[in-house]
Amino acid sequence: MATATTTPRARGAARTAKTAGSITRADLCEAVHAELGLSRSESSDLVEQVLDQICDTLIAGTNVKVSSFGSFVLRKKGLRMGRNPKTGQEVPIEPRTVLTFRPSQLLRARINGGVDPGPEPDGD
Repeated sequence: MATATTTPRARGAARTAKTAGSITRADLCEAVHAELGLSRSESSDLVEQVLDQICDTLIAGTNVKVSSFGSFVLRKKGLRMGRNPKTGQEVPIEPRTVLTFRPSQLLRARINGGVDPGPEPDGD
């Protein structure tokens, strides 16, 4: 029987092999619990409040920017013509709003193994 392995994560959080491809709300709650020492219930409430605030802001049509992390950007797409791949028939694609995520330069640098793009060093 294979045992679940953990992958070391920044700030002491660990994930099991079951969720190695993504992080879940439970993982976030556990990380808050471990880092801040809040109870699991308080940690869960805090994570839910943050996610609810982000969702409510996006639903209201406002972009969300989290410093040093990135931006959730709403983009309006207009009516366009598409093609049914099975029949080749042209069909209209209705206007819609799409949500995109744009990582900050700091997050991009960390993902790509670079150094933080901090302020320029003084020439002293």
